[in-house]
Amino acid sequence: MQTENFVNFLDALLSAVKTEGVKLLGGLIVLIIGFFLVHWVLKFMERSSRLVRMEETLKGFLLNLTKLLLRVIVILTAASVMGIPMTSFLTLLASAGVAVSLALQGALSNFVGGMTILLLKPFKAGEYIKVGDTEGTVQSIGVFYTELTTPDNRHISMPNSSLTGTAIINFTREGTRRLDVFFGVSYQSDLDQVFRVLNRVIAETPGILPDPAPVVKLSECGDSSLRFMMRVWTNSADYWDVNWNLIEGGKRALDKAGIEIPYPQMDVHVK
Repeated sequence: MQTENFVNFLDALLSAVKTEGVKLLGGLIVLIIGFFLVHWVLKFMERSSRLVRMEETLKGFLLNLTKLLLRVIVILTAASVMGIPMTSFLTLLASAGVAVSLALQGALSNFVGGMTILLLKPFKAGEYIKVGDTEGTVQSIGVFYTELTTPDNRHISMPNSSLTGTAIINFTREGTRRLDVFFGVSYQSDLDQVFRVLNRVIAETPGILPDPAPVVKLSECGDSSLRFMMRVWTNSADYWDVNWNLIEGGKRALDKAGIEIPYPQMDVHVK
């Protein structure tokens, strides 16, 4: 009797091994073929004309995201072939996802911020931006951090979440910028002469665009001086050169014309 029971047990075990072994083998085959197909799909995407023309940062992000999603699909399919209940498997994944999301909340926030930046494109690599008190040229847009280089060559890594929750000033996007330069002159100065001198400075300064046309205006009658404004437009790349040339050229031209740039002063009347 015991021998018969043992034989029945072995038969049942072998039958189970055969059944589950086939399922296990099928799942492994699905994994191998699935990962091969994922690799082929990614190679095809890299050669597609749309991705070739796409910005490198965005292209890399989309490829990595596609790889992750396709591999998850392959793993779920293989688990189903192996006979693992999808409800239990998905519940396990969801629980693990919640635990990981709580532990990596900051990283996930930066990830979402990076995805938002890459999709909405408030700025891109090579553009000069200002965020709060931080400004510089964008070097790269990563999944978690955006890299900036300041004019004095400091390297700044900014979390993407901080960039999506505040105002971003993009100085490069439009291609041109307006520049206002101010000079204060004495109240005794000849207004027509000041206009002629400052307009001549504008005409002799390279990098100023003819459209919109430059203007010189008396902008304010201050306590100690008449304040004149030179308003010009220039290409973003020429902004600082034009700014410095106008300031230096204006000072030299006013001095040469004998037009006084007064210090702050106050008239005191004693009774």
